[in-house]
Amino acid sequence: MGSLSHPQHKAWWKETSVYQIYPASFKDSNNDGIGDLPGVISKVDYLKNLGVECVWLSPILKSPQVDMGYDISDYKVIDPQYGSIDDVDTLIKELSSRDMKLIMDLVVNHTSDQHDWFKQSRSSKDSEYRDWYIWRPARYDADGKRHPPNNWAAAFQGSAWEWDEGTQEYYLHLFAVEQPDLNWENSKVRDAVHDIIRFWLNRGASGFRMDVINFISKEPGLPDAPVSDPNSEWQDGSRYFSAGPRLHEYLKDMGSILKEHNAFSVGEMPFVHDPKEVIKSVGYDRGELAMIFQFAHVDIDHGPLGDFSLQSPKWPLSRLREIFNTMQTFMYVNGGWNALYIENHDQPRSVSRFANGKPEYRARSSKMLATFLGCQAGTPFVYEGQELGMSNVPKEWPIEEYKDLKTLNHWRVLNSQTKDPAILKEAKGEYQKKARDNARTPMQWDASPHAGFTSANTTPWMTAMPNHTEVNAASQVNDPDSPFSYWKSMLAMRKKYKDIVVYGNFEMLDETHEKVIAYVRHSEKGEKLLVVCNFSSDKVEWKGEQVEAKELVLSNYGHSLKDVGKGGISLDAYEAIALLV
Repeated sequence: MGSLSHPQHKAWWKETSVYQIYPASFKDSNNDGIGDLPGVISKVDYLKNLGVECVWLSPILKSPQVDMGYDISDYKVIDPQYGSIDDVDTLIKELSSRDMKLIMDLVVNHTSDQHDWFKQSRSSKDSEYRDWYIWRPARYDADGKRHPPNNWAAAFQGSAWEWDEGTQEYYLHLFAVEQPDLNWENSKVRDAVHDIIRFWLNRGASGFRMDVINFISKEPGLPDAPVSDPNSEWQDGSRYFSAGPRLHEYLKDMGSILKEHNAFSVGEMPFVHDPKEVIKSVGYDRGELAMIFQFAHVDIDHGPLGDFSLQSPKWPLSRLREIFNTMQTFMYVNGGWNALYIENHDQPRSVSRFANGKPEYRARSSKMLATFLGCQAGTPFVYEGQELGMSNVPKEWPIEEYKDLKTLNHWRVLNSQTKDPAILKEAKGEYQKKARDNARTPMQWDASPHAGFTSANTTPWMTAMPNHTEVNAASQVNDPDSPFSYWKSMLAMRKKYKDIVVYGNFEMLDETHEKVIAYVRHSEKGEKLLVVCNFSSDKVEWKGEQVEAKELVLSNYGHSLKDVGKGGISLDAYEAIALLV
């Protein structure tokens, strides 16, 4: 059993919950087919009813929208498609009046190539902004052919370097060509970022989700990456930028500003899997980040050549158990903190990925996952529609329905390499399972056309899911047996049993079961919560502990305490139960 001799520091952000809104897909107020801030404001009471306490907005700042706002051209101006800065002020006021907080998305590893900083940087090698970005001269081979400075691959296909004809040098872009990386070695860049942070905190934001924040420090010299994909000219260089030598210096600088405001922070940190590296960023005494988004569990179904490659055989449940066990126990013992999530704007829908999105299992799968996630230690993140059990896009959707840059670039490159129908069919199958578009279909408010997302006569920016006539908020909010009501009860449970669920330790049980994940939470007072989740469509008997239940805390089948006998626990398809024992 995990030790209870590790006192847990109290903090408001440990006891809160976060609801992520993808603004383009949440609610359209002006019938242009794109969600907006007035639409968000109109649904604040819905969020209050659910029981979340913080609202995180994916980027709403001015942007050419090459990567859905993650390419920012002005950090202090709201993109017109979403509204105005007055709308942000109104949203903060409406949230605050309900004891809720606003979390902004901070995207500062890179900017848009349309940001004035970059326009000036590329205007001349003598520009005062030249060193705000990462520029390097070309390499030339024996034949005089020009090559990028190194062999790093960009996240969205191709080289991570783009040639600039005007100044005859390459600039680094770890993502799209239109997203040049900032040079954090330049103190003026850091000062500008600190100014942005203070601007939004002073305006009433309560913290930030920090996009790929671990990429801001690169290994000096930017060396070539080892060859991991012999079929590609471009290689994974993440070892040279996922946790660079000055990362913690930079995070401490930002952490000191956040501490002044008692503000929230969660860092997105891909490619950082070693818990000893993670704790450097989130240890309570480090003064850097409150928590980070870890990636091991959402990379679980990736094949050998990345997320769109086929994984065979499918990941075993033991792997998911191992990942969460490591995250939970290490953080507890070492004074860190977890961000609890299983879906977001970059991930497919969790009922389809980790459970079963078929109509007959969708609702109970959603509730099972709410139990599995919500009873763990950490700050829970609910992504828009997750509380309704929204699922992945239909298998029959053609490639024309997909909108995401990452998927479309992959499809374009693949089609340039092969016309083999079997390979192309396999790729489309992987998109339907893993593409970011799965999370970006319009929020399903009701059964009306376009799911109540918009009243526009034209199709919105992305097509609504066909199942919105059955899966929608209007049908669930007042239904005590709905996924919405269950997620609401889970969030309320975390408040009621705070000493156990928020601050208690974690002990994984029965580490060999192929269909069930079970764990126990212990409070310092000796209270004990047993959580048992069936991740299969089979009926199973779980006999991991002799159970004498004192109180039934959560049951996604609507069971009562009298239904739980002593001894083992019988679980139906995707059943979950949480018991005080």
